[in-house]
Amino acid sequence: MARPGKNERAPVIVRRQEVVEAGHHGGAWKIAYADFVTAMMAFFLLMWLVNATTEAQKRGLADYFAPMNPLGKVTTGSGQPFGGKTLANEGRLVSEGTYATPMQRLDPSASLDETDDEAAAPPMRRIPAPRNDPARPVARPVADDLPNRPERAALAEAAERIRAAVRAEPALEALSRQLLIEEVPEGLRIQVVDGEGQPVFATGQAAPNERGRALLQRVAGVLASMAEQVEVTGHTDSTPFRGDSQRTNWELSAERANSIRRLLVDAGVVEARIRAVAGRADRDLLRPDQPFDPANRRVGILVHMKAASGRSP
Repeated sequence: MARPGKNERAPVIVRRQEVVEAGHHGGAWKIAYADFVTAMMAFFLLMWLVNATTEAQKRGLADYFAPMNPLGKVTTGSGQPFGGKTLANEGRLVSEGTYATPMQRLDPSASLDETDDEAAAPPMRRIPAPRNDPARPVARPVADDLPNRPERAALAEAAERIRAAVRAEPALEALSRQLLIEEVPEGLRIQVVDGEGQPVFATGQAAPNERGRALLQRVAGVLASMAEQVEVTGHTDSTPFRGDSQRTNWELSAERANSIRRLLVDAGVVEARIRAVAGRADRDLLRPDQPFDPANRRVGILVHMKAASGRSP
């Protein structure tokens, strides 16, 4: 075989490798992993907050996100002062415009004529109240077993005058639902309670706010014209006092009661008629089943049956 000449070139072999791109591997797993890590972080943060929060703070948060009626969580009677409830004793509730007839115990040895005479006894008297009157949330019937019926009539008249004084002031219409008046064996109990978003006292303060003072002055104006002795009490809910560590709900409730005493005296109530001024803290809750309810924060004025020696001018 002949050799190639010097001018002839050897063939050049070029090898080319064709590269085929593979499919794109997406990053969806990264997003899923990031969501998982975020969820775990939120979970452990929630567990830490639950462990670090006190019971009172938990109830406060629950009330903030699910506010309750100041006088109870009910499903009927919406829009009414007590939402279908009343502070009157069970068994004494009557419809508007009617009277409750007390049950008579029958003596088996009594004759039929005697039984008919007992059934014809006069019905129990009650304090009438018009319908849909927000200034009259409580009207407890006056039972025949309560003593001093002439004095009871005077107290019922005083209750009517207080309600009329509150109704006469349009600015007090919202607070009138927080005025509770009821007859008790000792006399007439008047209470002004806190409402959701409508406090009578500022937080941690002894003196009532402007609206609360206006309402209490209407009450004091009626009491100044009476002769009975009065007792003033202050009450709080079960929330611990968050101010000075040396000050508790006992001091706060006593200071509020004394503030109301001064308001009564300034309105014309004779000092000698003040029988007692006391702070009860959370010992006499209006709603024992809900110790943190705003309605537990209140001041009470008890007008006793027995008249004091001195009279107001």
